[in-house]
Amino acid sequence: RAAISVYAQGKDYHDVLKKRLKRLARWLVAETTAPTTTAGEGPAAAPAVKVFVDTAPLMEKPLAARAGIGWQGKHTNLVSRQHGSWLFLGEILTDLALSPDRPETDHCGSCTACLDACPTDALPRAYEMDARQCISYLTIEHKDAIDPALMARMGNRIYGCDDCLAVCPWNKFAERTPEVAFHGRPETALPALVELAGLDDAAFRRRFAGSPIKRTGRDRFVRNVAIAIGNSADPALAPVAKRLTEDASPLVAAAAAWAVQRLKPGSSD
Repeated sequence: RAAISVYAQGKDYHDVLKKRLKRLARWLVAETTAPTTTAGEGPAAAPAVKVFVDTAPLMEKPLAARAGIGWQGKHTNLVSRQHGSWLFLGEILTDLALSPDRPETDHCGSCTACLDACPTDALPRAYEMDARQCISYLTIEHKDAIDPALMARMGNRIYGCDDCLAVCPWNKFAERTPEVAFHGRPETALPALVELAGLDDAAFRRRFAGSPIKRTGRDRFVRNVAIAIGNSADPALAPVAKRLTEDASPLVAAAAAWAVQRLKPGSSD
């Protein structure tokens, strides 16, 4: 079975959050725009607003900490007293003169649970991440072949990785979201690797329509599936890996060839 990051098991958060932020921005404009200025001068200029959900190079985690939403934990992600590590961030930039909130302080203390949990040692020190080793980066953003030493440590994670987030003690305050769009869909809850390995481009697009998973494209996704097959220790999946070695994508074929070797009896690397 394949492991998919919790955030990607529901609908695409980019779409959901952007709609909500646009609604909030419209309200902000309406609340702060005076109907008229002095007599005879007409309506006052509306404030400028612009909405972002991972669509610009904003340093959103430090901004969120300054806004009092949470603090950057030792895993470099935002941690909230209310939501733990399970939250999304979005931004509205505006030229309104708003009173700043009080920044949140760090409450990680001596805890190192996230550092200890990372499967690929992508967190060499507290508050530092080596993205080149992060499974979330490797499975989603990395467009090329993956270092075999890292592939062997990826386990069955085919899209993202929740390990450093999931072990955060502050998650004890988190509650299940009432937003049904973020609830997991059946097709993303531990899907069978053999099913995912058989997806062509059209089937991939159909299966993950409306999901953030679609952003990787079929080839990168099936590359990740082949790696998970190689880590499965299940000889019944060897024929599946063998078929993928003939895939039209060199990226998939190379990962599948690695998987075939991994599944041979007596293989350990």
